Amino acid sequence: MATITIDLKHLYGQTAKLDELSSYVLGAQQLAGEGNEVVLTGQAPIWLYLKVAHALHGRVRKLSYNSPVTGDVVIFDHDPF
Repeated sequence: MATITIDLKHLYGQTAKLDELSSYVLGAQQLAGEGNEVVLTGQAPIWLYLKVAHALHGRVRKLSYNSPVTGDVVIFDHDPF
């Protein structure tokens, strides 16, 4: 199982746009793969974080959020160990 860090800012560039949300989600899913540990980070609107987290549920084993302010925050962990 690999740990993959996804900087959401890299998915959208300068300004995130709601009408491009499906392409951001698809990009995150492609980066995350299947069954990996994923860490979401980077400057992004909350709606993008929420949609990506929802889209990765059931696809990745563990999802965390990381920022300099909060450190690591586990969103979900489906690892049986």
